[in-house]
Amino acid sequence: MADGRPAIPAELRRRVLVEAGHRCAVPACRQHPVEIEHIEDWAKVQTHEFENLIALCPTCHARKGDRPGQIDRKSLRLYKANLAVMNSRYGDVERRLIEAFAAKLAAGAAPGDQIAMGPGSEISLWYLIRDGYLKQLPWTGGRIVSGGATLPVAEIYQFTPAGVEFVQQWADAQPLDPE
Repeated sequence: MADGRPAIPAELRRRVLVEAGHRCAVPACRQHPVEIEHIEDWAKVQTHEFENLIALCPTCHARKGDRPGQIDRKSLRLYKANLAVMNSRYGDVERRLIEAFAAKLAAGAAPGDQIAMGPGSEISLWYLIRDGYLKQLPWTGGRIVSGGATLPVAEIYQFTPAGVEFVQQWADAQPLDPE
């Protein structure tokens, strides 16, 4: 590199990208493409360590700093820690649902909004349901017959008050309780 630092090893870059789903680690952003950035500046640490690397889009990377309105290092560390919680606890569908619901809340949606999912979605949302963050509501709409069984056309879910709080904590880069 031009500043004399060695390139980030390919396997380490891959781990950071996979951790963030190849998207910006900032919950309110989640854009791509991304750059790999040091949380504590390279000039200070002089090493490439997984714990100090985060995926940021070019816009968020440019906003990294300690001035008001910038993305400070404390926030970057929280984004990184929350990625670990989210990735170890929830599946892809659950993480996408959290992301989509956070975007709806940011746009002014009511916390009690309902989410329609296809039949059989409960297994894909298992951990959110088990953690008490999502509940299934009774379906009162149409039904289909499949293999002799009568099934609802959709399943309806709603984030519980604890779930709304969890999503807002994630979106606001507040520490997530991994329990």
